[in-house]
Amino acid sequence: MVPVLGCTALGVDVGSIYADRRKAQSAADLAAIAAAGNLGKATSAAAATVMANGYPASALLSVELGTFTANAALAPSARFVTPATGTPNAARVTLHTETPLYFARMFTGGSSHFDITSRATAASTALASFAIGSRLLALNGGLLNAILGRMFGTTLSLSAMDYQALIDAHIDAFDFLNALATRLDLTGVTYDSVLSGEVKVADIVAAMLSAQQAANGLNAATAALSKVSLALAGLTNTIVPGKLLDAGPYTAMTVGSKPKTGVSVSVFDLLSATGAIANGTSQIAATVALGLPGIAAVSVTAAIGEHPQGKSWMTVGTEGASVHTAQTRVLLSIKLVGSGAAPAVNLPLYVEVASGTATLDAVSCGRPDVATSSVTLGVTPGIVDAWIGDVSAAEMTNFTSKPDPDAAMLVNLGAVTVTGRAHAGMGNTSPTPVSFSYADIAGLTKKR
Repeated sequence: MVPVLGCTALGVDVGSIYADRRKAQSAADLAAIAAAGNLGKATSAAAATVMANGYPASALLSVELGTFTANAALAPSARFVTPATGTPNAARVTLHTETPLYFARMFTGGSSHFDITSRATAASTALASFAIGSRLLALNGGLLNAILGRMFGTTLSLSAMDYQALIDAHIDAFDFLNALATRLDLTGVTYDSVLSGEVKVADIVAAMLSAQQAANGLNAATAALSKVSLALAGLTNTIVPGKLLDAGPYTAMTVGSKPKTGVSVSVFDLLSATGAIANGTSQIAATVALGLPGIAAVSVTAAIGEHPQGKSWMTVGTEGASVHTAQTRVLLSIKLVGSGAAPAVNLPLYVEVASGTATLDAVSCGRPDVATSSVTLGVTPGIVDAWIGDVSAAEMTNFTSKPDPDAAMLVNLGAVTVTGRAHAGMGNTSPTPVSFSYADIAGLTKKR
């Protein structure tokens, strides 16, 4: 009978222990997830989950808050540290249950149960998507057509209303990447594969158009973007999409899939960033008829520095993620309508916006009240230099040094000349915190 009882105990009691251990571990996992998702009320969230899975509240031995570091180089036991270093981002739950014994009592000294202790750790990862850039504050169709068209190497004929429609339109970054993958006939690959290759600018803008039409239908922005796409149809210049977007932790996801939270981007900002990267360090020069009183003629020369490797205009990430802007130089040669003996005044105005950086300093995902969510960026604007002076084309494209222009000829009456030189500048030596409330986030608010 002893061997028979032993085999029965092995088949029934040990099997029961393993089944109950698996059930208890599942309950502990769920309780840890609930606690990590509501760190402010971690114990009550874990207790409610334990009871919802058929265990008494007393089965919950402990709920510990701490810091979890997702680093494969660390031993699993070293990835969770309690107490937390800074703000907790994880919870560890310990659950105690008992499994009744039937045939194995004769081997346990008469004990009628077997103790099971289950432990689980879950971390809450707060992500934010953000972008930085620059654009003209006042819209003028002719000026934007000249600058943006030269960036792409084509001719654009959009109105100020077209540009305003593009500014107001937003698309999801992953919808755009999925449309780009479809256009490139890429299936079963990750977003990293889409972002890392050379892609025609025409295909990138066509993918924007597909995402815009799918999201917003046939509206003014769709019509404006369609005009841009047609203008670029025959161009062969390429860029790496990874300089536009950094998918952060989602780079390993397969195209066609999307994160639960959308990543909204302005169509105009995405288009402008594409043009800036496509232009690289080459120079743009155009004559623009602004049609403004008092201005006889305007010529624009712009030079845009290459984005640094490994940086993009927009990113999705956790605290510490950053984005970067390229260096931009603009020279406006303005001929003003004069009077009397001086029929015209020449005014060369040079402005340089050096590269700037924004870093995700803090992100708080409110739960259960999402309205308490907030994000703080540490923003370091590049130094701004403005000159009235004679800046040469060679100085414009030499990004290794800043121009130091000579005095410019403002008025030339032959016997009498007027020259002038002026300089103004400002800059930040340390990051400035810029905070976004949930209302700012939901309203897609841009801060300057």
